[in-house]
Amino acid sequence: MFDLSILGIEYGTLLMFAMLLGMLLTGMPLAFVTLFVALFFALGWFGPMSVPLITSRVYSFVSSFVFVSVPMFVLMAAILDRSGIARDLFDAMRLVGGRLRGGVAVQTIFVAVILAAMSGIVGGEIVLLGLLALPQMLRLGYDKNLAIGVVCAGGALGTMVPPSIVLIIYGLTANVSIGDLFTSAFIPGLMLASFYVAYVLIRAYLNPALAPIAEETQKTTAEKLRLLKGLILPIMVVVFVLGSIYGGIASVTEASAVGVAGVILSTAIRGELSIKLLRDATLQTLSTCGMIVWIGIGASALVGVFNLMGGIDFVSALITGISDNPVIVLLFMMAILFVLGMFLDWVGIALLTMPIFVPIITELGYDPVWFGVLFCMNMQVSFLSPPFGPAAFYLKSVAPPDISLGDIFKALLPFIGLQILGVAMLIIFPALAGG
Repeated sequence: MFDLSILGIEYGTLLMFAMLLGMLLTGMPLAFVTLFVALFFALGWFGPMSVPLITSRVYSFVSSFVFVSVPMFVLMAAILDRSGIARDLFDAMRLVGGRLRGGVAVQTIFVAVILAAMSGIVGGEIVLLGLLALPQMLRLGYDKNLAIGVVCAGGALGTMVPPSIVLIIYGLTANVSIGDLFTSAFIPGLMLASFYVAYVLIRAYLNPALAPIAEETQKTTAEKLRLLKGLILPIMVVVFVLGSIYGGIASVTEASAVGVAGVILSTAIRGELSIKLLRDATLQTLSTCGMIVWIGIGASALVGVFNLMGGIDFVSALITGISDNPVIVLLFMMAILFVLGMFLDWVGIALLTMPIFVPIITELGYDPVWFGVLFCMNMQVSFLSPPFGPAAFYLKSVAPPDISLGDIFKALLPFIGLQILGVAMLIIFPALAGG
């Protein structure tokens, strides 16, 4: 076989990048592209004896105990999708909106935060809110762009608000405490949600036609109590999951199991638990986690081979050589993540870039936990940004036929601006995330 090592690390890196880009443009899944390129370079650069090194690296990724929490949180989200918990939660939050102008949009963001704190899965949240909140806002005469933006941006908060799967994968990749990541991400997550609320209220009061006040009859005390019952079970699940983590009672993995038990118990109390619900939720969990695991296997193999080639040191030297100013280097990394976010899944981005970026961040004197929160805030943008922002496609799957993908991406632009503001705030005020 042709000896690729004669290319040197400079041209080897260029060839690897070109192969990745070329194969991704053919439509091949990222997991298979990264695994094929990893095997190609392992055999071509080192020979057949290097293959066991790849398998050992892959094993270290998939055998992590904390990784068990990923399917647990995905299962929580899958059960929530199929139960009426989210619907009752949305109805209960009407008491928050009340006669407030833009109240239904604000109510949607509050529900999004609670759903994010229950499961941390983005896709399910956007679909749920697209089914519950979007039709109601459109029926009340809300501006279409404002309604679409609130649903997509609110649903994407699962990236930031603990227990976020993005934070878990980052913690595994960067080898930092996931509990610390959850603690540090809490305030930035709420900060971003407050940006959305402020934007909605300001737009609504500057132009009342954008968000008409819902005409509602006066509710009796009994009706209010009935609505409030919809808050009890979701709040209890959030308290048990996050309370056990922050209180030091349980690890993230143990808390995820508590969360699954809490959601199953909640559906049982509501009389919705069935074999069919559990079977469908389990199949969805297997499908989602299978994708994450395969991307993890491919990316771990590729990064392992690239490291053996000396590529990580080469790229690190390139990045740090841009400027002596650590802030410039940090902004350059953010720009790379922003561009990658337009084309790649966040799992692939985390697993491919963090083994290179985190050592640089540590060397520059930054806190890797703070950088993890910054990474998640950046990935918020990737969920919304064209041309492949997954939030838009999730919403399109349940939106009315007259709403096109172009309409959705256009509606998301102000919210992308708010997310970039969130990134800037974290860089300027690192104490927001404990940095």
